[in-house]
Amino acid sequence: MKILSIVLSIIALGLIIFNFTQINFDNPFKGQSMIAIITIVASLCAILLMLILGVSKKIEQKVKDHK
Repeated sequence: MKILSIVLSIIALGLIIFNFTQINFDNPFKGQSMIAIITIVASLCAILLMLILGVSKKIEQKVKDHK
């Protein structure tokens, strides 16, 4: 599960970098730039979810070891 989380986070980071290059900074909220911004936000959400999953797994393991 940890490896899958890392791989998905790396893919999301790659998408963020790629889409950052697609943004037209003269008019960022039109056309392809808006799609790139939406994809960047979605990738950030995916990374956040992977971090939350990692923390929950650590908490689950500590609770299991404590009992």
